[in-house]
Parts: sequence; C-alpha cells; structure tokens
Amino acid sequence: MVTDFRLKVFRVAAERLSFTRAAEELFISQPAVTKHINELERQLGVPLFVRRSNSVFLTSEGEVLLGYARRILALYSDLNDALSDDHAEAVGTLHVGASTTIAQYLLPAVLSHFKQRYPQIGVTLTDGNTRQIERMVADERLDFGLIEGVARDPQLHYEPFMEDELVLVTAADNRSVTQEEIVLSELTKLPMVIREAGSGTLEVVERALAAQGIPMRSLSVEMQLGSTESIKHYLYGSRVVAFVSIHAVLEELRHNMLRVIDIRDPSVTRNFSFVSRHGYNSRLSNRFKQFCVEEWGNVPGCKAKK
Repeated sequence: MVTDFRLKVFRVAAERLSFTRAAEELFISQPAVTKHINELERQLGVPLFVRRSNSVFLTSEGEVLLGYARRILALYSDLNDALSDDHAEAVGTLHVGASTTIAQYLLPAVLSHFKQRYPQIGVTLTDGNTRQIERMVADERLDFGLIEGVARDPQLHYEPFMEDELVLVTAADNRSVTQEEIVLSELTKLPMVIREAGSGTLEVVERALAAQGIPMRSLSVEMQLGSTESIKHYLYGSRVVAFVSIHAVLEELRHNMLRVIDIRDPSVTRNFSFVSRHGYNSRLSNRFKQFCVEEWGNVPGCKAKK
C-alpha cells in the first residue's frame, strides 16, 4: 500500500487540532506526531501550527497544506485501488460521517460486524446533523456520509439506501393526549418538541406539513433540542409530542416508556442516503456501502434500497 504517513499524521492532527488525539487515532506516540510535524515544517520552511499551552491552531500555511494533503492522500487511495488485486485482503482507513439518527441507532451494530469481517479496514466515524455532514464531505474532510433528509447540494452525489418512517410519540403515561390516531392538521393543537435547524428530521417534518398546507409557525413548539436522545428524555417528564425515527424508539416502545400516536395518510417518511463528492468512488467506500445495505436488508423493519 502506497501512502505518505507523515502527510497523514499532519492531516489527522490538523483536523483534530490535537497532537494527542492524532497519536491515539494513528496508534503512535505523541512525540512521534510532534516529530513528523516538525520535519514537515522544516521541509516546507513555514510554520504549520501555532502552539499555545495545551492547544494547537493551524496557521494560514497549515490551512493551505491541509487542502493539498486531503487531495494527495485521496490520490494515493485511488492509486492503491487501481493497482490492487480484487481478491486481496482489503486494507486502509475510511473516514465516514453520519447524521445523528443513523450514527446513534443504526451504524454501531453495522460497524461491529464490519470490523469482524474486515479487520484490516479502519473506520473513523464523525456525527453531526445532515447539513454539517454534507459540508464535511464537500470540504473533503470525510470520504462519504450517511444522512437523513432531502438531497440539495449540487456538488454532491446522493444514493438512497433505506426508507425510514418518522413516528409521532409521547410519554406512555401522558393522559393529556388520548387520541390513538390523528391527522396532520391536528398537530396544531398539541404542544411539540422539535429538532434544531439543519436537522434532517426537522426538514422532513416541515416538508410533510407544507404538503398539507400547514406552516411550521402554526405549531405550538414548546422546546427545540439538538438530538433525538435529548428529545426522548424531555418527553418522559412532559406532556408534549415529537416526531422521531421509528428506529430510535424501539426499546422505549418495547418497555412502555413511550407510545406512538398514529398519523393517518399520508405517513411521514424519508430516505436515508449515502452522500459523496461527484467522481469520488473508492473500492473501500463501495465495500462499506454494500455491507451496510446487506446488513440492514436483514433487519426486520428496515426497508433497504437495492
């Protein structure tokens, strides 16, 4: 496998803004990270980091090198793919991003199984909301992402891989909401907690309501929170409702902590999609994507796209 390890050390340190975290991720010592960075600075004749106490920051020269480092290392990856034996054991590292719901509720089990099958492939996972993951993919900080919501960035390529249903839930003991089924227009009468701006979940809810002529401003929003986990915990002690992925509440439904309020047609659904840069399609990325589709296709309740 051809690569430039010193450049890889720089990229990881620059993206994490931490020599300690770079050492942990690359399984080398912190002095080794410092040595590689110092040697790069000597070769280039410019400072790449500003060191202050226990923190480091990129200089303007470091920012420039980071952009080149990402492209150079991507070219090394393409070269290794082009010259590799299709039957040889897969080796390398994938930098994957996932929006919150996918990262918390769907990917952990897949990553565990993937590592068992491909022990020589390293995977780093970054989570964030849909817009954040798209930006990191576009900026070449990630090889690809797995996101929820609506495809919109023309510089990115989207591949739907699973259909997800958003269900309306409330605390199991919430007696202020007695209906077992409602139509979307009745949401205006119920206090709600919703996700933050930029969330794929919020975007899908907004589009579903707009299709029925219901503006978001007509809802009685009691709180806006930044993750599904925080929304679930908020529901336990309140009398509000919220839209969340069905995959996020399976345990809570099983243990009678939350209950679903059914929505009459139309149901609120969305696609989960792989997102990557146009023209970027490595062998390792394809292997991981196919593995995901195969894994979720075997899980009850998951409608994987073929």
